[in-house]
Amino acid sequence: MNHFKKFLFLFLLATISTFAQQKITLEEIWGGAFRTQGMDELQSMKNTNQYTILNFDRNSRSMQIDLYDFATLKKVDTFIDTKNFPNFPSIDSYTFNKKEDLILIATNSDQIFRHSFVADYYLYDIKSKKMTKLFDYKIQEPTFSPDGSKIAFAKENNLFVYTIANQSLAQITTDGLKNSIINGITDWVYEEEFAFVRAFDWNASSDKIAFIRFDETEVPEFTMDIYDQGLYPVQQTFKYPKAGEKNAIVSLHIYDLNAKKPTKINLDKYNDFYIPRIKWTNDANELSAQIINRHQNNLDLLFVNGTTGTTKVILNEKDKAYVDITDNLTFLADNSFIWSSEKDGFNHLYHYDKSGKQISQITKGNWEVTSYYGLNEATKTIFYQSVENGSINRDVYSISLNGKNKKRLSSKTGTSSATFSPNFAYYINTFSDAKTPMIYSLNDAKSGKELQIIRENEALSKRMEKYNLPSKEFLELKTDGGQALNAWMIKPKDFDASKKYPVLMYQYSGPGSQQVANKWLDTNDMWYMMLSQEGYIVVCVDGRGTGFKGADFKKVTYKELGKFEVEDQIDAAKTIGKWNYVDASRIGIWGWSYGGFMSSNCLLKGNDVFKSAIAVAPVTNWRFYDSVYTERYMQTPQENASGYDENSPINHVSKLKGPFLLIHGSADDNVHVQNSMLMIEALVQANKQFDWAIYPDKNHGIYGGKTRLQLYTKMTNFIKENL
Repeated sequence: MNHFKKFLFLFLLATISTFAQQKITLEEIWGGAFRTQGMDELQSMKNTNQYTILNFDRNSRSMQIDLYDFATLKKVDTFIDTKNFPNFPSIDSYTFNKKEDLILIATNSDQIFRHSFVADYYLYDIKSKKMTKLFDYKIQEPTFSPDGSKIAFAKENNLFVYTIANQSLAQITTDGLKNSIINGITDWVYEEEFAFVRAFDWNASSDKIAFIRFDETEVPEFTMDIYDQGLYPVQQTFKYPKAGEKNAIVSLHIYDLNAKKPTKINLDKYNDFYIPRIKWTNDANELSAQIINRHQNNLDLLFVNGTTGTTKVILNEKDKAYVDITDNLTFLADNSFIWSSEKDGFNHLYHYDKSGKQISQITKGNWEVTSYYGLNEATKTIFYQSVENGSINRDVYSISLNGKNKKRLSSKTGTSSATFSPNFAYYINTFSDAKTPMIYSLNDAKSGKELQIIRENEALSKRMEKYNLPSKEFLELKTDGGQALNAWMIKPKDFDASKKYPVLMYQYSGPGSQQVANKWLDTNDMWYMMLSQEGYIVVCVDGRGTGFKGADFKKVTYKELGKFEVEDQIDAAKTIGKWNYVDASRIGIWGWSYGGFMSSNCLLKGNDVFKSAIAVAPVTNWRFYDSVYTERYMQTPQENASGYDENSPINHVSKLKGPFLLIHGSADDNVHVQNSMLMIEALVQANKQFDWAIYPDKNHGIYGGKTRLQLYTKMTNFIKENL
């Protein structure tokens, strides 16, 4: 071989190597090949400068709760190793008492709804290494009293208190009844839309328990057939208030353990209201309760006297659209408190005294606080996460309680989050961006300096090299409608600007949501990478109504869900269609849940723009969805009939032109299969051809066994055939 031929051969070999791509398969995606390694059940201790992690030993098939030192990152102890307890199944989750010498361990958990579950619970004494099963039945939400002497929990809609020392049990409510009365545990709609399950709380002196009681008697029931493997289906029936229907009647109570009697708090001045949060203040006799009206645009923060039951409005929050509920309320030693609010147009932190007088606005600017981590009372320093460095990024910051001395602690552009040590000297930073899987590091809380890498996903990064994947590109997409919208795009690795490519658009678009974020790839992203290997461009656009760009941008969709969001997706598709390398006749769109509602609307209302669409578990008529979520953004159907009807895809089926795939789980307790069944009937009566699939006994997530693999195979085939 002469020198020229040898050079040419080596050049071609290098070129082929550079552009060679190993094909991603759906089996790999849903088999966990791209799963990241994390720090499971990471919990910061309260009394020592340490943290715990739940580890799994593959060789012994055992689990450990291991204790580590924040300063050195060294393991200093193993609290429990399940291999020492042969009959113990596994550790699902765990919590410590205040002294951190006892652990409540959940095992054999049975899911109820999205957040709720019942489980067997064991009490573990760290010093004696003694494990005790608490009961021979499963319970909900066991919670240590602050003095560690008792455990309150719920069982079958009633509340109980277990005294550890003498193993005695006291029942503090007796009227609990399925689909009628719930004490101390939220109903379905509170759990789903206010995102909490435990509706009871101990006071600081461990002698009072505040709880919310739900009277569901008048709430309409929803029934789902569960097919399972039996000869006859069984019915699952639960209370589900749809938009405009009756909600549970809620009441607030305080149970005095010494007097052994409950006090009902007088909330008669409120009518048709929610209690989305209760929390005892640092004063053992003062409870805080948030009361919000049904429209969710007028919220009172009440202080309740634990003895007399008298109430006082400490703070009132009003909004022309709606007030979001958060868990940021934090009481300081003097019972002054931290509160977050969008009242200046962006979500920021505020400091109020115990009478409700504003002391200071701690953070301010045209950006949003996204997480509140806590306050170091010794230095009067607050730690939080925000999007100040661009709405697609997240950074960790510190700031003085008076709003001065703000400091950006994270240094890399992407998504950083933090878990702080008890003394706020250190924090564990979790960082990723669209090119970097999760890196866990120990950082100095004063300067933000990275002290040591704890865990990184080098093996995953190395494994992905053979796929030679394209980058997720971020851009600001400007539409003809005048909107500047965050977007990302994945092009084929061998992209050729002289060619014309089909485009699949993905979005969710729900109020306050975000899909365009500079963080590591999820399983859907790997699917998009696979589609890029098949010659597709995948684009995601966050339109109006999505979050982290201010209240006006988010709340413009108020009373008209599906109007501006759909306009933005259609306009975005038109803009994308003008790009030289896009085949404008081959633009498709897909989404799940709210995204399915959106993709359906886009195909129908934008039938000259979108060639095809996939809708998974979509809302097809907002009249079918729950009261708390829907009315927050739409008011009731009785008040806003046109807002409901004009933007529901079920009312636009006559406009269908392109291929449409509709998918739903038959046991979806959230977005009921009723949405798709009535959409199917409407399409049939409009004489429209379409494809559909129902997954038996699958909930809103449509997963289990080979379900996701089969589902994504179906969607992949549909895209290849119709886009």
